[in-house]
Amino acid sequence: MATKIASATLGSEPHRSLCETLLAEGFCVVPNLMPVSDVALLAADLAPHFDATPFCEGGFYGARTKRFGSLLKRSRHAPAFIQHPQIIEMAQAVLGTWCDTIQLNLAQALELHPGALPQFPHRDQDMWGGQTGEIEYLINVMWPFTDYRADNGTTLIWPNSHAVNALNPEPPEKPVAVECSPGSAIVFLGSTLHGAGGNQSCDVRRGMIVSYCLGWLKPYENQWLVYPPEVARTFAPSLAALIGYQQHRPNLGNYEGRCPSILLGDERLDHLGAIDALRPDQAAALEEFLEGQRRLRPASRKS
Repeated sequence: MATKIASATLGSEPHRSLCETLLAEGFCVVPNLMPVSDVALLAADLAPHFDATPFCEGGFYGARTKRFGSLLKRSRHAPAFIQHPQIIEMAQAVLGTWCDTIQLNLAQALELHPGALPQFPHRDQDMWGGQTGEIEYLINVMWPFTDYRADNGTTLIWPNSHAVNALNPEPPEKPVAVECSPGSAIVFLGSTLHGAGGNQSCDVRRGMIVSYCLGWLKPYENQWLVYPPEVARTFAPSLAALIGYQQHRPNLGNYEGRCPSILLGDERLDHLGAIDALRPDQAAALEEFLEGQRRLRPASRKS
């Protein structure tokens, strides 16, 4: 079964409607999200890397599939996709209930060659092994560089297999081959059952998957190794924060008790004083506690 999206501008489908569809069905397609010319520029930058990258090993990644990350180092056009305001807004709307900040989980280029077998159906949230059925751990965005068709292995998605339905051994519906063209994007939840289809065509299917996860999780792609400080300091502050150069309150992911963004500046200090990084509710509870301690201190001194 294949489903195609209607030709429409993004403005004709409000953000709230897209989020409602995503949460109700586990996926949605956002049409005309980026100019096709911008997709072509990104694809051209990554083309030599596809040529140089060997095929994957292992049945999950696929013996007729190529994959590579580090995309922010490989193309100056990648940030526009990874930080697309509409996508970031959707990710924050879906994930914000369970975290203080979101983070980039991965940005990976994919190439599916003729003869590739269908991928093992899976849910990306399973890489963490946490509680299922209530928490959403991540949101995925598939950006096609070529047409994604049923015959060349477009992403197969099982509608309504997400959230509490992820606890069921069998998905409630049959998979849908989500067809999509460059400029549009396929968005699906980490709890949604999915997998690449088999490539039965003579064409190579190319694209990029970008995902965002809860800021307190260990991401799929180790961002601090992929983008060490000497690389990250060339990024815009908002992009550096997205790849992990920010604290997740309270105090998670710090460097010497400070926000790790301190590593991106010119100042180098061997000894730093730690600074609290608390959520507003924690800061309020702490202040109430400290005020109580201050009131008790004079009395204890008299005794």
